Amino acid sequence: MTEGAQNQATSVLVRLRALRPGLAPAEERVAAVVLGDPRVVAAMTITELADRASTSETSVLRFARRLGLKGYPELRLALAEASADNGRLTHPVGDITADDSIDEIVAKVTGAGARAVEETGQQLDREVLAEVARLVAGARRVDLYGAHASGMVAGDLQQKLHRIGVVAYAWSDPHQALASATLLGAGDVAIAVSHTGTTTEAIEVLEAAAGRGAATVAITNFPASPLGRTAGLVLTTAADETPLRSGAMASRIAALMVVDCLFLAAAQHRYDRAVEAVAATREAVRGHHRSAR
Repeated sequence: MTEGAQNQATSVLVRLRALRPGLAPAEERVAAVVLGDPRVVAAMTITELADRASTSETSVLRFARRLGLKGYPELRLALAEASADNGRLTHPVGDITADDSIDEIVAKVTGAGARAVEETGQQLDREVLAEVARLVAGARRVDLYGAHASGMVAGDLQQKLHRIGVVAYAWSDPHQALASATLLGAGDVAIAVSHTGTTTEAIEVLEAAAGRGAATVAITNFPASPLGRTAGLVLTTAADETPLRSGAMASRIAALMVVDCLFLAAAQHRYDRAVEAVAATREAVRGHHRSAR
């Protein structure tokens, strides 16, 4: 399989997980069967899949088209290729069990992180990333919002932007975040981070920022979520969380990967100033680092 075909095949499952919260009930039943065992579904006829999902062949066809595919044969091919690709994974992927050894825990965490980064990179919209980078690089001010693990991601981007001379603030307190959002205006950028895209506070601050004329951006795993629908621009991650990792591990790694791409793309827009700012800030803290000898 060529690299392009492999990326397209893998992205079918990534897109499905991202679109799942917005699927109609009949489509959701099809999604549950597909995600349950893509390899088995790849061998099914459209009638067999419709029967397994307790729906109609028309709903299955509509489901395939929601994924950007022309029809059911293309869905079967994509699932077969994605299953073959998943079979070549170097590390096991799955939730931690009570019987796992330390080696198995390390392997599963490594595999989940590597897979989240790879799949996020495959489906990250380059045009949207470039536009967000342009806005951030030229912004009068950038406000960042996130709760819990997402707050760590927002804080990471704030520190990076600050190092290259972009005025940026990261807010974890919802009241401070909302107050700050109401002070934004044209030329400012508000970025909210939420894996699920359902965090009420994140949605509220983007609504407030948009109402003041600021550009709004969401970093989320689910572009069809309430947060994704609220934002003017969406950067989508691809992290498949399981119960013990929920909201804290693979999703954080995927979001940090997006943050790194955004930061570097923004730095390119102000390259000379960024290099100068990094050198100046490094020199400012030089005296606070002890010699390795």
